[in-house]
Amino acid sequence: MTQSPPPHADAMPSFAANTPGLVYQFALDADGSVAFPYLSDGCAALLGLHAGELQEMPERFLQLILPQDRKGYLDSMNASASALSVWNWEGRIFIDAWNDEKWVNLRATPHVSAAAPGSVQWDGIMSNITASKLEQEETARSRARLAELTAHIEQVKEEERTRIAREIHDDLGGNLTAIKMALAMLVNRLPPGQPDLADKAAYVDSLVDRTIDAIHRITLDLRPSILDFGIVAALEWQVAEFDKQMGIRCSFSCDDKDIELASDHAAALFRIFQEALTNIAKHAKASAVNVTLQRRRHEIVLAIADDGVGIAPADRLKPQSFGLRGMHERARALGGTMALSQARGGGTIVTIKTKERQPLAK
Repeated sequence: MTQSPPPHADAMPSFAANTPGLVYQFALDADGSVAFPYLSDGCAALLGLHAGELQEMPERFLQLILPQDRKGYLDSMNASASALSVWNWEGRIFIDAWNDEKWVNLRATPHVSAAAPGSVQWDGIMSNITASKLEQEETARSRARLAELTAHIEQVKEEERTRIAREIHDDLGGNLTAIKMALAMLVNRLPPGQPDLADKAAYVDSLVDRTIDAIHRITLDLRPSILDFGIVAALEWQVAEFDKQMGIRCSFSCDDKDIELASDHAAALFRIFQEALTNIAKHAKASAVNVTLQRRRHEIVLAIADDGVGIAPADRLKPQSFGLRGMHERARALGGTMALSQARGGGTIVTIKTKERQPLAK
């Protein structure tokens, strides 16, 4: 692709008059020396230096750049000069006279200088992007605070689920067991020849059994006790339950059975997995699901692949997609990521990657 010739220096003032920011020309000689052949009137407002001052001492621009950003500036300049590609850099400068730190962006097009072989000259624009950068940083901080809040809320919810499950199991389960024992004693003392009373007692006994089963199911939904045996055992159990309840073939593989996670981390990953299976059961029309759990260096990777109809890109952005958004937020709260991709032959792959966090020593 042929590059258009750079604007002639005589045309730069008229171009600069209608362009916000600092319009400039920058030259890099073969010996490494630099120069600013042209600087617009925006130089003083942006850099705190008049155009003449910077042209007389062009190295002062590099001195304005914060030390931690200078390497990036020089690397991007050299890369642009070497490939004759657009130079696009943003970084921070500090103006001593104003005690002011600001973000600037420069975007310039290079061309080989005909007057000095081996030299490169750029024609470009430099802009103050401090406001947008501060907004980005505030957005990043807000997202970090939201992730912390989400993680805290999820931890509190899991703790509350655990407490309720324990109370239901211990109090209600214990009371029902006592009722069943007392009922058995009463049945043994029923007078003979009272079939109606025996039938009533049998009905109450079966009602107690169904209630005990319901309590067991509710406590498992609140917090599966299998989590106490580790994330691998919990995922294996959930896969078997899903296969049995939904009639969808579901397999699980894990090469490392010794994967251990902190309890809150394991619970969060397990909840993401449950939500993924719920979505498959509701929407995927799948006949098979394949689940893998791996340790890759210091990452835990959970992948759930189904052979269903897949998920359209537009469906991911629906305002009502609370399940997907909840999974994303849970993954982010773990310091990880969740990605959706298309499975080979159709279907969807949900991949959760999270940093490995070891359980606390007992």
